[in-house]
Formats: sequence, structure tokens, C-alpha cells
Amino acid sequence: MNDLLDIYKRIEYLRNQGVKMKEIADYTNMAASVLSSLYSSVLPTYLSGINKGENEEDALDYALSQVNNISKKRLLGNLQELKTQLFRLEPNTGAEEKANPFLNMLTEEMQNSVQEVYNYSGIYISYSLSSSSHSLKVEPYLISASENNSYVRVMHMNTYNTTHCGIGMFSNHQNAYIMFNEREMPQMALFTIYLQLPMYDFPHMLKGLYLCLDYNRNPIARRILFIKHSDSTNIDDFLLLKGRLVSPEELTDDIRPYYDYTCQPGDYIKTCNVPSPLLNAKDLDREKRMLEI
Repeated sequence: MNDLLDIYKRIEYLRNQGVKMKEIADYTNMAASVLSSLYSSVLPTYLSGINKGENEEDALDYALSQVNNISKKRLLGNLQELKTQLFRLEPNTGAEEKANPFLNMLTEEMQNSVQEVYNYSGIYISYSLSSSSHSLKVEPYLISASENNSYVRVMHMNTYNTTHCGIGMFSNHQNAYIMFNEREMPQMALFTIYLQLPMYDFPHMLKGLYLCLDYNRNPIARRILFIKHSDSTNIDDFLLLKGRLVSPEELTDDIRPYYDYTCQPGDYIKTCNVPSPLLNAKDLDREKRMLEI
């Protein structure tokens, strides 16, 4: 099955050279959704199984069972033709220099993350310190590939039962970034979650930092925990869940460790603007004293 590895590496090379998935699909006469499923789900799952010692046949069968738009018979029957077409396709080296390399890198990273997210897909319950009280904030999150497998879609339900839809970037099974806009467009008020990814498959717990603005639009940072609730990526299952605040008096034994980890004084960092015409070193001391309250 070396052809499958060659195909995966070739698609990855073309993507890194700026060739869009739709361009590759059009050139190889494949539906974009099929090629995307092959690249982002089937081939990574197949190669992961091989690396774990599974035989090629079983690894491929399992990988194909995770999608519903690729036939094993048709895939194997067209393998050589697909490989030949992919190696004939060359990136356009005469294309104009990218106007903003950083934005392009973010776009590529979002697309590449789709092949990593299967290990973390599902519904999670998050635990962090509330901005409005010394309570434990409990909120659901849904992590999955988008419908067209072009990016990682993340949904969030806050304690007011307002839903936000954002994006995720999962890199090298080491760290992840999740980003939302908590305001209606065109107003921009980003909140970002940085997650540490443990070095094993399908973790039940992720920990990280939650970065956002408080009610006075001052930046704050605090610990956050993601606990796996379900492997489901069905939005209806997600919408059945609600966010809530749990006061210290209402804590149960199962969530008290999450409160102890996320809601202690050292787990909450913030800054604020101090009105001052001087803007000197004394203002720094004043700010720290104000935040001690």
C-alpha cells in the first residue's frame, strides 16, 4: 500500500505549495468532498493504524469505515491513476507573491488541522473561573471538522445559553488554539483558548488557558479544563447541553477537583487601565494595588 503513502505526501506537498483542494480535485476528476475526506480522514487514520502495527488491510478497512463517501473497491481500482494525476500536477510557481504570509499561514494551518482533529473530536464540558463571581463556570464545547472538511469547527455555549461558532487549529499533537468572536459582527471581541495536547490518542481531558476581555473590556487570563463528555459531533446533541455557574456551596465531589484547579487566586490574571496623565512607573504599582481588591 505504498501508493497510499505516496498519494498522501503528494497532496500534502501540493497544499503546502498553495494549491487549493478544489484545484487538486478538479485536476484529478474527483469530487472535492471525496478528496478532502481521503486526505483529512482516511489516509491519516490508515497511516496511524500502520504505525501502531496493524496490518494494511485492517487499517484501511477501519479508516474507510470512518467516512461514508469513499468506496474501497473504487479507491483501490483508481489508485494508480490518481497517483499519476497527482504527480503530473505542479504548483504554479509563477503566482504572485502572497500579500500577507502570516494570514496565508493561518489559512493553511486551519486546513491542515482537519487531519489532526479526529483525535479530539466530540463534545466537551469546560470548567473555569467565572468573570462575575467566584463560581465555577461550566460550559459545553463541540469540536469537529466542518461539513466540507476545510477547517476545524468549534462551537461554544456560554452560561447565558448563547452559542458562538469559531475555528480551531491543532498542531502536531502538542498544542491547539481555539478562537471565537463573542460579539455580533462587525464588532470584534475575540476570546481565545490555548490547549495543551497530551501525547496519546483520544484524550478525555485537555487543559489550557482561557484569554478574553472582562466586562470592562480589560484583558484577563485564567486556567480552563476540557473534560470529554461524548464522542458525538452531532450539533443536536450539543444543543441539548446548557452552560451554568456553580457556586462553592453547590460543588459536588465529582467537580470539586476542577474548581480547585481553576478557581484559586493564582489561577486568575488580569490587567486594567489606570486613568493617569503621567503614565509612569507609579501607575504600575497603582494598578497592582487596585487588582488586589
